[in-house]
Amino acid sequence: MKKLPLLIFLASFSLFAQQSYYNDVDLTKSGTALRDELATKIINTHTKVLSYGWEADQATDVDPNDASKVFLIYGWEDGSDSDCTNDLKRGINDNGGSSCDWNREHVYPKSLGTPSFSNNTTPGADGHHIRASDVQRNNSRGNLLFTNGSGNSKSVSGGWYPGDEWCGDVARIIMYMYLRYGNQCLPKNVGTGATNSVDSNMMNLFLEWNAADPVSATEDQRNNYLENSSNTYGQGNRNPFIDNPNLATQIWGGPTAENRWATASTEENVLLSSIAIFPNPSTTRSINIRTPNSSLSIINITLYSVIGKKVFSTNKPVFDNNLLTIESLNSGIYLLKISSKNSSTTKKIIIQ
Repeated sequence: MKKLPLLIFLASFSLFAQQSYYNDVDLTKSGTALRDELATKIINTHTKVLSYGWEADQATDVDPNDASKVFLIYGWEDGSDSDCTNDLKRGINDNGGSSCDWNREHVYPKSLGTPSFSNNTTPGADGHHIRASDVQRNNSRGNLLFTNGSGNSKSVSGGWYPGDEWCGDVARIIMYMYLRYGNQCLPKNVGTGATNSVDSNMMNLFLEWNAADPVSATEDQRNNYLENSSNTYGQGNRNPFIDNPNLATQIWGGPTAENRWATASTEENVLLSSIAIFPNPSTTRSINIRTPNSSLSIINITLYSVIGKKVFSTNKPVFDNNLLTIESLNSGIYLLKISSKNSSTTKKIIIQ
């Protein structure tokens, strides 16, 4: 039997563990039938109800490369700007209610629930939708409905655009809240635009965001922590749309989202998922791509701007000791698509 490197074994185990969560869900279903099966799964596995405290976000939103900081939803800037409300990260203990503190954002606003909910109820304390956020930016968002836009987070025509970096995160959170809490957390109550033809409670806006903004490492980190009820702030369930955004396409249609369970060989999928992109965010206008080993044949690497413009592409790229560097990139958010013969992976890149 072919022996896989340790990295491949560990990544393969992680992929298996994630998908095994859904072993009792009929993933061949589609539409509202699949929606309802997934809802039953995440309700039944929600075994621990969290209290509304700071500590959960300090555990789930921590920067894996700097344990002294947490990521701030809706932020984009590295802290060099004098306006602290733009910050992407902040000190893990700089929490509170003052200017340049971070507090807790209910991505699904409490007041828009039907009925509204408080911090002391299950929706109000669900770790899957409470994110660390700058105090002032959180106040600016308030309970504005999500609406389309571009660029960084901001108010748009009386609504709220979460930013190119965060729109997919928001969409997947709203989808989770709908499945977990049903009519109390309807997507149509928090978004603008056209309703979905399959399910009038869903907004097409969230399907578009889910497809446009791939899953980030931070989302995976939060999902894995929250599922593990052995963790102090683990509640036992997962967000299915982080595990595989294509589940949303399977249920509600719309633009085709990333299928993280693509039908390539297990080893090929694991190798793709193990590709390292660093530094990310980058302050050097360059990124490095490192493959886990030379057995993975990459046929194309393409970098897109968030509006879909191709800014770099190479076929059959040549790696030097499994490393490839892309240089001279302008500041912004990009989507990096790496394709092998039978599969592909897309990663978000931030150039500061």
